[in-house]
Amino acid sequence: MKEQSIINADRCYRKAEEKAAAYFTSLLVQIEKQAYVPILTKDFQAWKPNHIHHRSILSLFVRGQRNSDKLGYHKYIQWLNHSGKLENYLDRSISYIYMRDLGKSLASSETQDRIQDVVKSLKNQVINDQGDSGQDFTMAGLYRWAQREGVESAVIWVIDKLRTVSTNIPSGMDVEHAQRKLIKTIAGVVMHEMEEMHTEIQVKERTKKLDRAIRLGFSYGLTYPFIDDLLDAAVLSKQEKEQYSDLIRTTLVSGSVPELGEWTGENASLIKFVHSELRDAFEYIKKHQPPETANSFFEQSYVFFHSQEVDRIKQLSNQNYTNEEIYIPIILKSSCSRLIARSVISASEDEGFQDRTFYYGIYNQLADDFADMFNDLEVGAVTPFTYYLKYHHVRPDLINPFELYWAVITHLIHDVYQSDMKTCEVILDRAINGLKRFKERVGIEEYNQVMKLFTVNMSTFNRIVQKLVRKADDVDFFDKLIRDHFLAILKNDRKEKQEFKNQVKSIRKEINSILYIPETDSSSTMNDPIIDAANYSLKGDGKRLRPIVTWVMGVKAYQLDRSAIIPLLKSLEYMHTASLILDDLPSQDNASIRRGRPTLHEVYNIAIAELTSVFLTQKATSEQASLDFDSKTVLRLIEYSSKMTAEMCKGQALDLESKGKQLTLEQLNLMCFYKTGLGFEAALIMPAILGQVEQAEMNALKKFAYHAGVAFQIKDDLLDVEGNASMLGKQIGKDAENNSSTFVSILGHEGAKKEMWEHFCLATESLEDVQNHCPFLNHFLSYMIHRNY
Repeated sequence: MKEQSIINADRCYRKAEEKAAAYFTSLLVQIEKQAYVPILTKDFQAWKPNHIHHRSILSLFVRGQRNSDKLGYHKYIQWLNHSGKLENYLDRSISYIYMRDLGKSLASSETQDRIQDVVKSLKNQVINDQGDSGQDFTMAGLYRWAQREGVESAVIWVIDKLRTVSTNIPSGMDVEHAQRKLIKTIAGVVMHEMEEMHTEIQVKERTKKLDRAIRLGFSYGLTYPFIDDLLDAAVLSKQEKEQYSDLIRTTLVSGSVPELGEWTGENASLIKFVHSELRDAFEYIKKHQPPETANSFFEQSYVFFHSQEVDRIKQLSNQNYTNEEIYIPIILKSSCSRLIARSVISASEDEGFQDRTFYYGIYNQLADDFADMFNDLEVGAVTPFTYYLKYHHVRPDLINPFELYWAVITHLIHDVYQSDMKTCEVILDRAINGLKRFKERVGIEEYNQVMKLFTVNMSTFNRIVQKLVRKADDVDFFDKLIRDHFLAILKNDRKEKQEFKNQVKSIRKEINSILYIPETDSSSTMNDPIIDAANYSLKGDGKRLRPIVTWVMGVKAYQLDRSAIIPLLKSLEYMHTASLILDDLPSQDNASIRRGRPTLHEVYNIAIAELTSVFLTQKATSEQASLDFDSKTVLRLIEYSSKMTAEMCKGQALDLESKGKQLTLEQLNLMCFYKTGLGFEAALIMPAILGQVEQAEMNALKKFAYHAGVAFQIKDDLLDVEGNASMLGKQIGKDAENNSSTFVSILGHEGAKKEMWEHFCLATESLEDVQNHCPFLNHFLSYMIHRNY
């Protein structure tokens, strides 16, 4: 059955195409007459005094050091502040965002007042946040913002969604690029929503709007990885791409997602997942579109999609595309992407918004295409710059995209923004900064070659521009600094995360190799059932988290000899395994599966299981006593270990007593600290004892262990409800079966997640006081709450 259309797709695209063609024609007139040259020359003459100053040789030398790339985010902000440049820097940056992303006119006094409010607030924030830890870009920082705004549920939801999407992106696509696009889109929609709010808005209404904006931002952003990127990548076959494109087009034209039906390609499971996610996202957006603007939203979305489709099928090997075929789809898709970001939240539009957004889009697109031209050329992408690079020598009719870029700038400043001085200042700042960044990235030699090619017909104007590129100051922008800082953090985070995975894998393998307990009397003809039972339990597929943490802290943080702490590693796993054996007994949790295998009492019997637990506990003490450290230090460690074992027994007793009872949150926190947190504390404190660290650091480690342990236990409770038994290596639903109080039973599913994130934040914040902490602990904590088993 054919879906009924709610928009006239051909008519709305033809109308948009006509507007784009008229815009393009007006730009061609400028280029033909080089009308932009005298206009921009005059603009640059007025602009130059604020950016080029006479300096001494010494000041020129110092100036070379004032580079955000060399100084880094925090030091560069400090330098801007101390030199009195920070306010102007933030002002042009926020002004640019208001023009580019919000479609505002800088000539508006209301907009200027709003910009000044944002600049003042942002200035205080960046001055007061001058640590080097990058905490302003962490999950903990994001969640703290969510708490202040009351949108914890939405942020938890979107974090889970981002992880799900990342996990399902196929190998032929860039996961990190997809994440960045999604995050950027979510931030953009939230920014639009915040800008729409008046100062008198009630807290409850503000929370509701922000919650909706986060979810709408993700729903709209999902189209980038699962439509644009997927269709651009070499993941789907030609037939699959056609089938998938038809499905998207039908959705936008009819206003409803058709059933997937039979998928004949080899990517059926991927498309099934994508279809499900996009259907949910589409339905959420549609639900929040008021009837009076719904058609406009679908029309814009269709124009955006179809212009991308027209652009997508272009082949760089085809030298016969007309100028119109190259540029008109770009004008359409670059303008529609920003129009949709605002229409998705049904935001109001001030006078001139549609035109400003429409005409602005290609300026930003040309700037991006110029910056990326060599990467695009390498992958065979057709952009105005790659096409001109390849065919300018055989196609004299081709429009020079660099000339078009300056024509667009002239049109924006004088026709769209009515020669507003601040608009002129910001756009020219951005243009010169873009050339500076490109020159620095590709090097002077390649930059000069590029300029020689693209400015052959505008040599006089180019000399003016290049002098400004060499000498102009104060043209950089905060959004670029933030992006570079964020990308540096992501790069470092990826490196540390990979190191974390490699370390865990390597250390786990090493620990597994030392846990086996040999027979005490090789001449005996009788098997030792206790040792056999102990080795059976130890050989299970355990995570070995506690000894892994101890190894890293001991070797990496406290520089202890790796061979010297082997007995400590063994003792920790022996103690932990002993506690699991007891925990599984019929008198306690009565579990039948542990670490993917039948529990010890199921394989042997209850008596052997009990005796094995005692044996492993004593074996742990024996290993600790064999540590080759100062005797007082070893005694201190054994004393601490014995105390922890006793406390963990109390925790298990509390757990047993709680069955069938409704615990308070305070009681549950205490119980899971005894059961879980103390184990993590021991893994941290024991190597710290051997390393003889200060008491202040001990206290910080204990605080971290407490909150990490509680977060770990909450995740366990959540997995018992929503986990996969084969991945967990144990039965799910045991808590409900045993009538045990859990964070889920007390707080509910959503409340338990909020509590987990609160403890995650507290654990993260406690690491600021750990002098010897290594990045491993951050990734270890992240693993604890994101794990699937």
